[in-house]
Amino acid sequence: MLRKFLTASIFLALYFPLKAQINGVPPVDKSPMDMSYFPVNYPILKIQDKATEPLTARVIYSRPQKAGRTIFGGLVKNGEVWRLGANEATEIEFFRPVKISGKKIKPGRYTMYAIVSDSSWTLIINKETDVWGSFRYDPKKDVVRTEVTPQKTDNVVEYFSMMFEKNASGCNLIIAWDMTRVALPIVF
Repeated sequence: MLRKFLTASIFLALYFPLKAQINGVPPVDKSPMDMSYFPVNYPILKIQDKATEPLTARVIYSRPQKAGRTIFGGLVKNGEVWRLGANEATEIEFFRPVKISGKKIKPGRYTMYAIVSDSSWTLIINKETDVWGSFRYDPKKDVVRTEVTPQKTDNVVEYFSMMFEKNASGCNLIIAWDMTRVALPIVF
């Protein structure tokens, strides 16, 4: 009985991913793509006619999992340009003019990168879009670079996460993974 159960389980485990590929559906990515808005939950608020503020920003990124790995100083090398997530480089879109570190940024789509260390992160907004990773990162296309201080968290954040939170002058883009959190102030 146990042998039949194991054989059936193995068959099903192999059959369904193969069946998905045969039907033209790609397999599930280990680092699924996610999206965050400011105002938070804007699309839901909009369809419910509850949006009280105009759409300001959206970030699209892939969410790798910690999965027991050493993240900062390990998987994400100190001093090297990182795509802020996995797969395609993270993209941020502004729907109205904003300021980051006093620099005016026009509405549009941009790519985000980071250079991390234990004591500071350099967050980069770059003009190049639709790129995979940081392999072809070109600093000549930087719109703004800003230094932020990483904070240690009390708990492990298993999946790389990005979200916006409101503040007095606009919002912060919160970036969190493992036991580290940084905030990018965005003024509007």
